[in-house]
Order: sequence, then C-alpha cells, then structure tokens
Amino acid sequence: MSAADLRTGPAGDADDADGKNDATGKNDATGNDAVASGEAVKPRSHTYPDDAGASPPRWFSTRFFRSELWLIFGRRRNWVGLAILCAVPILVNVATKMSGPSGDGPEFFVNITHNGLFAALAALALELPLFLPIAVAAISADAIAGEANLGTLRYLLAVPAGRTRLLAVKFAAIVVFASAATLLVAVVGAVLGLILFGGGPMATFSGTPVSFGEGMWRVLLVCVYITVMLTALGAIGLFVSTLTEQPIGAAIAVLVIALGSEISDAIPQLSAIHRYLPTHYWLSFGDLLRNPIAIDRTVPGLLSALIYVAIFTSAAWARFGGRDVTS
Repeated sequence: MSAADLRTGPAGDADDADGKNDATGKNDATGNDAVASGEAVKPRSHTYPDDAGASPPRWFSTRFFRSELWLIFGRRRNWVGLAILCAVPILVNVATKMSGPSGDGPEFFVNITHNGLFAALAALALELPLFLPIAVAAISADAIAGEANLGTLRYLLAVPAGRTRLLAVKFAAIVVFASAATLLVAVVGAVLGLILFGGGPMATFSGTPVSFGEGMWRVLLVCVYITVMLTALGAIGLFVSTLTEQPIGAAIAVLVIALGSEISDAIPQLSAIHRYLPTHYWLSFGDLLRNPIAIDRTVPGLLSALIYVAIFTSAAWARFGGRDVTS
C-alpha cells in the first residue's frame, strides 16, 4: 500500500487518512495473503511501482505532487472553504447592483458600475486582509503537522528523494492552492460583474482608460502579485508546520502572525519596522492599475515576499531535516 493510499483511503476520500486499510497485507503484487505465508509486510514507497526489478523513479516524478494536490483539492472541508471565498465577490456584485452607483468609497467599489472587472478587484481587496490568509494558513499549517497528526509522515519519508523532496512538493502545492484561491475569487467576481455591469474600456487610477483586453491583463497581474504575497505567508506556515504535530495550533499561529503584522502596520508609531512586515505591501497591487504601471511599491513588495520565502523555506528545511519523525 502506498503512502498516498494511507492518506486518501480506498474510496479516494482524502479525509479518510487513518492508515488502517489493508492492514492484513492481502493486496500484495501476487494477490496472496502475505501474513498467512509468513512474509514481512512493508508499506510501499510513494512512487515505486510494484513490479519487481523496476527502476526507481526520478526525483522530479509528478506522481507525488499530483497526490498532494488531490489531498488538498479532494477534501470536502477545502471545498467549503473555497465556496466561502466565492461568497464575497457574489455579495459585492449583488450589493452594488441593488444599491446603484455611488460616488463615495474606495475606487475599486466606485468603478464597479462602470466596468465589471472592478468587482474582481474589490473582492480581492476585501478578502486579502483576512479570508485569503485564513485559507493559506490552514493549508500550509497542515502540510507537515497534518501528516504527523495522522501518522502518515514516516510513510511519506519512504520516498527515495527523502525530506527535501517532501518539503518541495508540499511548498509547491501551497503555491498552487494560493494561486487557485486568488484566481477563483477574481474569476467569480469578474464574470458576475461583467454580466451585471458590462465591460468596455477600463479606467485606471491615473485617470486614463485602457482597452478591455489590457484591463483583463492588469487584473491577471494583480492575481499574480497577490499569489506571491500569499506564498510568503505559506512559507511561514510551512516552517511553523514543522514545529508541531497539531495542524490547528499551527494554523492559529500563522494567522496570528498575519493579523499581528497587519495591526502593527496600521500603528504609525511603528513606522520604522513597517517595510519589514510580511503584510506591508499586500495592498500595493493598486499600483498595477496605474498608467503606466507604478513600481515604487510593487517591486519592493515582490522582493520582500521572495526574501520571506527564502528565509522560511530554508528554516523549514533545516528544522525538518534534523527532526526525529516517529509518527
């Protein structure tokens, strides 16, 4: 039985990860009962085929990565989380349609009635401070701590590439989830906004309009920027996940870090440390909607996020590489 089977169960339900299926060793390659014949039963490697004499898989085999994505996107609780993320852009569009045009408020909301693409930007601006961080914190905190809590971590480490590959796959899956969550919010908001309010040229924050195609490109750039920001938080979560076997506690810790950073960033007396906070540049994506695109804050924001990724993925590797795994 592979480590993927231990996590997903025979029916493919990723929440069924008790690791107790096929405990009798009956499903061996010959179909015989291994226990009855006195043969030793060993958990199968995550990527090795069952055929005897087959060459070992390469380090970059995608089977492990695909299994990890299935673990994330196959869980019902994650479906519920993504559905909650979709509720915000729906609420933004419906509320704007019912209330009509308004000249007050942030530019994202004021411009929704002129171009439905702004509904996607307004939804992202609303979700970035809390809902998106919660989603990323839950996934990243579960990366290592969740496996240890379920007792499947030692089976995953049977993969020949070992701990480094495991961390790389976990981090790549976090990046994919952050990207998927961000794009989901943007797509739902944009599609519903275009249906309710139409499209056409998009007004930039500089006062000059751009074409509809250019406007869609700007929205995509915003999604990429936000994904990078959330990836930095995911790297922090991956490190915290290596410190404990309790995924809920790790998720709370990551969320406290994110909210504490946002609160500190709002205190003027702490201005000396603002640019070093992980959330300081999160809302700078508005500069991507200027004409020409402003880079005074977006480029430092990207560099800050990449530095956080480098520091905390390295810390996770250093911590996990020397950890005594017993579960």
